[in-house]
Amino acid sequence: MVLAEQLSTKPLSADQLQKIDAYWRAANYLSVGQIYLMDNPLLREPLKLEHVKPRLLGHWGTTPGLNFIYVHLNRIIKRDHLNILYITGPGHGGPGLVANTYLEGTYSEVYPNIGQDTEGLRKLFKQFSFPGGIPSHVAPETPGSIHEGGELGYALSHAFGAAFDNPDLLVACVVGDGEAETGPLATSWHSNKFLNPIHDGAVLPILHLNGYKIANPTILARLSREELQSLFVGYGYKPYFVEGSDPAEMHQLMAATLDTVIHEIQEIQHNARSKGDPTRPQWPMIILRTPKGWTGPKEVDGKKTEDFWRSHQVPLAEVASKPEYLQILENWMRSYKPEELFDENGRLIPELQELAPQGEKRMGALPHANGGLLTRDLKMPDFRRYAVPVPHPGTTEAEATRIMGQFLRDVMKLNQDQRNFRIFGPDETASNRWNAVFEASDRTWVAETYDYDEHLSPDGRVMEILSEHTCQGWLEGYLLTGRHGFFSCYEAFIHLVDSMFNQHAKWLKTTRHIPWRRPIPSLNYLLTSHVWRQDHNGFSHQDPGFLDHVVNKKADVIRVYLPPDANTLLSVTDHCLRSRHYVNVVVAGKQPALQYLDMDAAIKHCTQGLGIWEWASNDQGSEPDVVMACCGDVPTMETLAAVDFLRQHLPDIKIRVVNVVNLMKLQPPGEHPHSISDVDYASIFTPDKPIVFAFHGYPWLIHRLTYRRPNHNNLHVRGYKEEGTTTTPFDMCVLNEVDRFSLADDVLDRVDRFKYERAHIKQIIHNKFVEHKQYIHQYGEDMPEVRNWKWPY
Repeated sequence: MVLAEQLSTKPLSADQLQKIDAYWRAANYLSVGQIYLMDNPLLREPLKLEHVKPRLLGHWGTTPGLNFIYVHLNRIIKRDHLNILYITGPGHGGPGLVANTYLEGTYSEVYPNIGQDTEGLRKLFKQFSFPGGIPSHVAPETPGSIHEGGELGYALSHAFGAAFDNPDLLVACVVGDGEAETGPLATSWHSNKFLNPIHDGAVLPILHLNGYKIANPTILARLSREELQSLFVGYGYKPYFVEGSDPAEMHQLMAATLDTVIHEIQEIQHNARSKGDPTRPQWPMIILRTPKGWTGPKEVDGKKTEDFWRSHQVPLAEVASKPEYLQILENWMRSYKPEELFDENGRLIPELQELAPQGEKRMGALPHANGGLLTRDLKMPDFRRYAVPVPHPGTTEAEATRIMGQFLRDVMKLNQDQRNFRIFGPDETASNRWNAVFEASDRTWVAETYDYDEHLSPDGRVMEILSEHTCQGWLEGYLLTGRHGFFSCYEAFIHLVDSMFNQHAKWLKTTRHIPWRRPIPSLNYLLTSHVWRQDHNGFSHQDPGFLDHVVNKKADVIRVYLPPDANTLLSVTDHCLRSRHYVNVVVAGKQPALQYLDMDAAIKHCTQGLGIWEWASNDQGSEPDVVMACCGDVPTMETLAAVDFLRQHLPDIKIRVVNVVNLMKLQPPGEHPHSISDVDYASIFTPDKPIVFAFHGYPWLIHRLTYRRPNHNNLHVRGYKEEGTTTTPFDMCVLNEVDRFSLADDVLDRVDRFKYERAHIKQIIHNKFVEHKQYIHQYGEDMPEVRNWKWPY
C-alpha cells in the first residue's frame, strides 16, 4: 500500500500552495455560481433573490473534487509539457469542467460571447441548466470533453480507447465511486491487459471516493484501505492513496502523489520503448478520498450536508421559499473570497492565470479532445479487387462477411504505419468470418501468453474482450480522438450497448451544430450471426430489434444497410469506412449464401440504395400484378424463390422485384437525407398495386418508415415476429411466415386476376408445409429442393 504521506512530504512551496489553493477556490466559486446565480456574478452587491435562478439544477457533490484534480494536473502539464486528456466519469460535475476551461481561457475562445470579464461571468452563470443554455453535465458543448456525463460506466473504456495508438498522450480518468458499481466499469479495469507501453499512451485512473450516491453510500467508499489495495492490485494496478479534507494538507499530498505516479509512468514508457519490451507493467492509479460537497455548507437545517448524500445535487434547493437560505448561499460563495481572485473587470488575476498551461496544452484545448482535428483519411484498397464472380444471378455461393474480412485485412495492412485503424469485437472475429484479418494482425494481448496460443501479440490490432460494453467504449474513445474502426457483433447481443449507442448518436447529433467541433470517423457496426441463421443457438440468439432502436435517432447521424450479398457488402463497407460523423449499421450473414450482383451492378445498386432488379422481374413493358420487395439477405433469397414458385405455377403472372439495401431510402422526403421523392417511390413500388415486402427485422419497422408513402394501404410486410427455436434455417423462415411459400400465398391473396387458380396453388403450398415439417423432423435438415434452390431464369 502506498500512502501519499509516505512520499515527498511538501513538494509545493508556500507560494505554490497559496496559488494552487486560490485557483481551486476560483473554480469552486464559478461552479457554485453556475448552479445558483443569474446576476451579480462577483457579489459586488449584497445577494438578492432576483440574482438567483428560479429553478436550481445541477450537481455540486462531485464538483470540488474534479476541480481539485484539474488544478493539480495543470501544474504537471506546465512542468513536464504533457498532453493530458481529462475524462470525468462523474459526468454531472459539469460546472467544474466549464469553470476550469473558462479559467484557462479555452471557453471564451470557442464561445467569444462568454468573455473574460464581469459580463462574461454573468452569461457563464446564467446559461448553466437554463433554457437556451448548456446542460448540467460534461456535454459536447464543453471544451476538452470526449466523455458525456449522465449514464455511468464508460469513462475508463473511453480513456483506454483514447490512449491506444497515442503514445504521447496521458489520459487522466476520474472514476466516480457510484460509477464504479456499474458492470461496464468493473470490466473496463481489465483494459490494462491490452495497453502496449511502447506504442500506446497511458491511462491514469483516479478513483474518486466521496462516499455517497444520490441517496445511499457507495460500496467502494465503505471498503478499508486494505480491501481496496487488494482489489486494485488484483486488477493489476499500483494504488496510491490520497485521503483527507484539510485543503492545505491535501494539496501537498496530491502534488506529491502526482509527482510520483507521473515519474513512474514515464519510467515504464522509457524502459519499454528503449528496450522494445511491451511486458505488462503495474500501472499506477490514485485513490482519492475527499468529502462529498467539499467546501460547501456543513449543515442545512441542522442536517449533515457536506460529506453526505445531501450535497449530491443542490444543497440549498429552496432559496425562493426559505429566505434564510439566501444568506447561507451568500456566506458560502463569499467563503471563496472572490475579491481576491478576480480583478475589478471580473478577470482572473494575472498571478493565477499563470497556473494554467498555454495553447493546445490546456486540457480544454487539447486537439485529442476534438478528434476531427487529428483525423487522417484511411489508405483504402480498391474494394472492387475482392469481387465475387457472379456469372449468373443466384447460382453461386459465397460467405459475405468472409469476403469483407479479406477487404478489412488489407485496410489494416495499408494503415499499419499510421496506426489509426483497429477492429473491435467480443471474441467473435473468427466466428464472424473475419479470419483473414489475422493475416495482417494478431489480437491485442499484453497479459500472459502460452507457447500454444494463437494470434496473440502486444502489437495486435484486433481488440477482443468478452464485453460488448468495453468494446464499444474502446471504439468510441478511439473514434473521438480521430481514428477509425469497425465493431462486429452477434446481432442479438448488440442490444447490450443500446444505451451507449444512444449516447454516441446524441453526441454526433449535438456536435453537428457546434462549429468548433470537427467531424470524426463514423461508428461502424457489422451485425452478423443474425436472426435467420441461428440454427444451434436458438430463440435466445434471435433478435433483429437493434434496427428499430437505431432508427429512433436523428436522421442526420444514422445509416442502416442490409446488403443482400458479398459484392454489395464490399461496396457498403468501403462507403462506411470513408464516411464521417455517422453511425453506420450493416447487417449481413456469415453463412454460405447465393450471390446476385456482379461488382458493377452492386455498386450501382448500393449507390441508388434501392431499385428494381430487372433480371428478376418480368413486368417490363406492362403493369405488374404485384411488387415483391425484399430487404436483407435471407428475405431476398426467399423472395426470389417465391417469384420462381409463382412463375412456375402462374406463367402469366407479372412480378416486379424490388430490393432495398439502404433502409433509410424508405422514409418520406424531408425525414432523412437519403429519402427518395414520392414520385420516384411510386414509380418503383407503383401507385396502386399490391406490395408484398419480406424484411429482415420486425415487420412493423417498414410500416413505420413508409406510412406516409404512396400506396401504403397496399403494403403487406413479412418479417420476424418472435417465433424461433433451435431448428433449420428454412424452418425459421416458415415459423415467421417469411418463407417462399408464405410469400407466394400472400401474393395469391392479393392478386384478384388469379382468384380462380389460387385454390389449387394454395393446396400445393399447404402440402409443401407438411412435407417440410415431416422432412426436418426425420432428417434434421431442410428438403433438397429448398437447400439446393438456385435462381433458374
